[in-house]
Formats: sequence, C-alpha cells, structure tokens
Amino acid sequence: MGIRKWYYNMSGFNKLGLMRDDTIYEDTDVVEALRRIPENQYNDRVFRVKRAMDLSMKQQILPKEQWTKFEEDVQYLSPYLKEVVQERKEKEEWMKN
Repeated sequence: MGIRKWYYNMSGFNKLGLMRDDTIYEDTDVVEALRRIPENQYNDRVFRVKRAMDLSMKQQILPKEQWTKFEEDVQYLSPYLKEVVQERKEKEEWMKN
C-alpha cells in the first residue's frame, strides 16, 4: 500500500485536483462510459479537467490542502467502462457467428 500511495503522489495529477479516472485516454469505450455516468459526476469531471488545464497553462498547482488524496480518489468511471467493454466484446463475439 505504501508504494501505491507513493506512486500516486508522484504521478502529479492529484496536485491539479484530478482523480485517476479523469486521466483515462478518451477512446470510443470511454466516451460511451462517460455518456452513462450520472450528470453530477460528469459535471464534476468537467470542472476538474478544466481547472487542471487552466492550472497547467499557468504552470501552477493547487494548494496542498486541495490536492486529491489517495484515500479520496474514487474510481467513478471504471464500473461503467468495464460494462461498456464487456458489451462491446459480447457484440463482437455475436457478430462472428
């Protein structure tokens, strides 16, 4: 657990207020998963990403008390993404037959 927490803090996205799922590359599966998440979670994600982009352009980071903590980082997108990937694989398998 100590190494995971150290690596999480070294990655740097938490210093911009981002969560781990905010950093996932947006391919077609991720776009579909984002379409499925509740609106309030989507709005929170958009806020975090815009804030991070603004901070990055200014070459700044958030004050330490506003960093995303390892314990508070929730994988809000992962369950939806797993569902989308599973559905896509089932559809591809169905189309083979």
